[in-house]
Amino acid sequence: MTTIARRRLLAALLAAPLAGRAQTKALEKFVVAGWSKPITEITPLLVDEDKGFYKAQGLDLEYVPGAGSADALRNILSGQADVAFCDPGTFFEAIDKGEPLRAIYDIYPQNVFNVVSLKGSGITKPSDLKGKKVGVYSLASGTRQALQVLLHTAGLSESDVTVVVTGLLNFAPLMQGQVDATAATDTGLLVGRRRGLPDVNVIEVGKYLPVSSDLFVVRESVFRSKHALLQRFLRGYRDAALWMMNRPEEAAQLAAKRAIDGTDPALTLDIIKARNASSVSDLTRKKGLGSIDVGGLQAAADVYRKLGLVGKPIEVSRFVSEDLLPGRKGAAG
Repeated sequence: MTTIARRRLLAALLAAPLAGRAQTKALEKFVVAGWSKPITEITPLLVDEDKGFYKAQGLDLEYVPGAGSADALRNILSGQADVAFCDPGTFFEAIDKGEPLRAIYDIYPQNVFNVVSLKGSGITKPSDLKGKKVGVYSLASGTRQALQVLLHTAGLSESDVTVVVTGLLNFAPLMQGQVDATAATDTGLLVGRRRGLPDVNVIEVGKYLPVSSDLFVVRESVFRSKHALLQRFLRGYRDAALWMMNRPEEAAQLAAKRAIDGTDPALTLDIIKARNASSVSDLTRKKGLGSIDVGGLQAAADVYRKLGLVGKPIEVSRFVSEDLLPGRKGAAG
């Protein structure tokens, strides 16, 4: 080997580690506070080790589980997380208490709640629930709020029914005649049918109050100080959601590996498809995923006030921003 060749080889060897370090940019930690354990429904937040949607945005994504949206909000208010995966009702209640919050992305613009009754019960519309026993997951659950909203559309209130706590995804009381109807979610109904629930009547709450089921929510201070970080997260989530829509079978396979409930392949795929359907609306088809229906949220906030779930009028537009959505007001992607 000539002197020139040796010098070239030495230069290449010395440069290789430097090039590698230049290409390996340090990832920035980003924490999402959820309302659930790592379940199939939130597959876009669970597969970064496999797909790298957030790493591509320079983020090291961490998911913090919770037992309801109130947990998710507590985790951002305490500074334990950057963004909360939160239902609108809990968002409204926190605003009513004076919490400085901002919704930045509509995860599920479709209302996924329903009230289920057996065929032959005669319960096909909200007014048919009067005088009936109706199950809810818990008194602190979204199913109870959905039931209250549904009753309100028929001029009824909880005092017009008997509310029975049945537990999560539990249709046994309905099948055994302990309740006349039960409030659930679309995925809860999928699980129930998989476990032998017979033909049922389904009253979809979204047909009476078409409001989002879940939002990404941040503290106002985080919204103001971490614009670029939040934009990168939303780009990553948007890309993950699009992947799940375009590749549902692959998403179901990865959910079987990453989600705690991904043991039944057929059910997992059904849940993936249900969440894909709930992620789009006429508005998102026009303006892109994550677009927020401010008018729909305002209508829901007004209903919550009439129900006594919030005490003050809420001007929803003050607590919503679409500035960080991919493609909006200079947001890259």
